Amino acid sequence: MTTKLVYFAWVRERIGKPEEEIDLPAGVVTVRDLLNHLKTLGEEYENALQYPDVIRVAINQEHVEHDEKIAGAREIGIFPPMTGG
Repeated sequence: MTTKLVYFAWVRERIGKPEEEIDLPAGVVTVRDLLNHLKTLGEEYENALQYPDVIRVAINQEHVEHDEKIAGAREIGIFPPMTGG
């Protein structure tokens, strides 16, 4: 399953690209699985996602929790927590 990932703010800066399309292994079912899988793709991903509990995720532009299933997602946005200002 090819999935489009879009990275925002410092997640994008640390990974070094604004977006990509990747093929996810069959075992990647939830947002949590996705974040854990991405951390295995290289040091830049590990640095960006070293605190997965603070990472926010949107599936098809809708905010979701980390236990949400990603099946059928056209686009998954990954970004840091929102800050005031």
